Amino acid sequence: MVDVPAATSALAALRAAGVPLLASCENGVCRTCECGMLSGQPIHRDSVLSKDARGHRFIPCVSRATGVLKLDL
Repeated sequence: MVDVPAATSALAALRAAGVPLLASCENGVCRTCECGMLSGQPIHRDSVLSKDARGHRFIPCVSRATGVLKLDL
């Protein structure tokens, strides 16, 4: 489990924990860091995922979650 402090992106927290995620823009528009989402309540702040994709995909450079979010990395 990786804790994500309020002032830290999920991407930065995952990288700090040793998860090798690629990223390009880090603004939620390029999809480079897109990953699968298995469960949880995301707060999508990206501008690229479709309504359908928001049910199972996550953009960790800008998006957050309420509580625990289980990702498919």
